Amino acid sequence: MYFCPNSEHMAGQSNIAIYGALAANLLIAVIKFIAAAFTGSSAMLSEGIHSTVDTSNQLLLLLGIKRSKLPPDEDHPFGHGKELYFWSLMVAVLIFGLGGGMSIYEGISHIRHPSPVENPIWNYIVLLASGIIESSSLYVAVKEFNAQKGKLGFWKEIHLSKDPSLFVVIYEDSAAVAGIVLAFLGVFLGHVLNNSIFDGIASVLIGILLALVAVILVKESKNLLVGESANKSIVLGIRNLASQDAEVQKVNWPLTMQLSPHEILLNLDVQFIPSIDLQQLADAINRIEKSIRTAYPEVTRIFIEAKNIGEGRK
Repeated sequence: MYFCPNSEHMAGQSNIAIYGALAANLLIAVIKFIAAAFTGSSAMLSEGIHSTVDTSNQLLLLLGIKRSKLPPDEDHPFGHGKELYFWSLMVAVLIFGLGGGMSIYEGISHIRHPSPVENPIWNYIVLLASGIIESSSLYVAVKEFNAQKGKLGFWKEIHLSKDPSLFVVIYEDSAAVAGIVLAFLGVFLGHVLNNSIFDGIASVLIGILLALVAVILVKESKNLLVGESANKSIVLGIRNLASQDAEVQKVNWPLTMQLSPHEILLNLDVQFIPSIDLQQLADAINRIEKSIRTAYPEVTRIFIEAKNIGEGRK
């Protein structure tokens, strides 16, 4: 099997973002739960739940990365790369069910049975510290992502990304920062207006925010899990490279599938010139494979069909 020479380096960059988020969320979860116990804040409790779920999610992503590196076997001839996509889907389910669901439930309970927030100064201190830590974690994730992304806009590149270990962390940390802002507003308004219902409303809004992020992650992970193709720019580049060979008459649309963040399966249907002999055909196939691997080292499995065909797809 041909491996991308940069895949280990890229995976290492992804791990940095995950470990950074894991440490940040674990620390923040402990702080938030302590503050919620002292103050009775529903929004702070929701934020504690949020950070605990995020901590679990980072562990699941690390598990997915580890299992995705298992070598191919008889039952998995193309390797276990899609394990990472499965576990990123589980992350989205956890965010929706535990993070979003429990936060909304806690908020509704607090709205129906409001209780005054005690010692709100503790909430302000914890939210400020959490905001600094979460922002730092988000900065690390964005920095690692920018080191790999192409020339398109940031959010467009996030949508096109095939690496859940980066885009999941960015979505989670972005939601965490937004959640801290909502929690602060809930605590502040409840404190200033002496109405703890605002605290419950903030908890509900945090739950809705997490549910929306979970839906986005489900969509992204599902597409990768069921066999999403490589980015269109790569597919077009492969077709153009193959078409440039002197022995090639026509190249149909390449069929690709993302096996893991840094592994692509390619099936290339090529019509060679009618006068080509077997030795020339073998040489041409080797040239095409070499040019593709050089330009796109993430294409680790290449299958070239060399035969005369109809018009096919254009």
